[in-house]
Amino acid sequence: MDPIEKAIRGALEKGDAEDKAFREGVYRKAFAALDRALQANPQLTVEAAINRRKVLQAKVAEIETEFIPAVPAPEPDPLAGAFELRMEPGEAPAVSAPEVSVESRANGRHAGASDELGRLDMRAERDAAAPARAPQSSPSVRPDPEPERAARGRRPLAMIFVAATLVALVGMGVLFAYQTGLFKSPEERDTSVPNPPQTAGEEDFIPENEGPPVLSSQPDLQRDWIGIFTPDDATSVSAPAGTSAEAMEDDTGSFFRIRSNESGAAVVFDVGQGVLEKIAGRKATFDIVARAADGQETEMAVDCNFGELGDCGRKRYAVGYESADFLFELALPEEDPGAGGTIAIIPDFGNEGQAVDIYEIKVSVSP
Repeated sequence: MDPIEKAIRGALEKGDAEDKAFREGVYRKAFAALDRALQANPQLTVEAAINRRKVLQAKVAEIETEFIPAVPAPEPDPLAGAFELRMEPGEAPAVSAPEVSVESRANGRHAGASDELGRLDMRAERDAAAPARAPQSSPSVRPDPEPERAARGRRPLAMIFVAATLVALVGMGVLFAYQTGLFKSPEERDTSVPNPPQTAGEEDFIPENEGPPVLSSQPDLQRDWIGIFTPDDATSVSAPAGTSAEAMEDDTGSFFRIRSNESGAAVVFDVGQGVLEKIAGRKATFDIVARAADGQETEMAVDCNFGELGDCGRKRYAVGYESADFLFELALPEEDPGAGGTIAIIPDFGNEGQAVDIYEIKVSVSP
């Protein structure tokens, strides 16, 4: 099982997989995570990005077929085979064409002659070999109407079968188009701005007055970034009780894997006083480079405390299995911070024990 399918099935197991709305939410998260991963990798070619999206669409369609009810098999016809048609050789009876003769008799103009006028004498000639008689006109032979009636009776059944087949094919096409998002508007398919994740709970989280809107997940490479945290500096990380922070490394680079238990405690990253002095009185953009650990998507929450410069409110992000940039913008007052600040990250807002890998935390200011 590849990581994409594993991540989708893992998300489905956390909720009611039989609920179609829940499954659609999981699929949307998977596509959003893929788009963020593609945007975070500018070296990836357009063909490779299209292929990755097609692979995800195929996996979603394959998983969704497991929830489509099977069509019951048709019941066998109890009358099938009950009748047997048997044809035996034999001689057909000879059928001779009837002879039609018109015989008019005129016995004068006296009374009673009109009773005999116009009488038709229909005689059936049984002797076919009568050469002395003049050839008579034979009546037209009408075709047997039974085969034609049977053919007309079968036509409606054939048309019903063809119509049912076409309706089934159209229904399957509409279902596939709906599942793959073909009916969505361009604004709904645009996942460049991470929206608040949809969950299967009773109430969605809608932040109100908790800071400026989240920026695009693609950072500006032309910015002058000021480092806040790197995996080489473990002294700036504090893991209180109920949390863990461990330095790790793989083929993607070095990172800190942070995890919290069911208490929902946060891992704290220190922001130096010198960094706050550089961004005081200016509009700052913070960037957290992270990914979900073990290929399991999670929801990360971020809080800030910059002392005299205020805070950033709570931010929540849906973190996928590929590293991405999670940005937020903040206008800071022109005050002396007087001390350093902190950025607190809850790796799993749902308190399910999921971990997040933090690669870097940095900040830049607008000119």
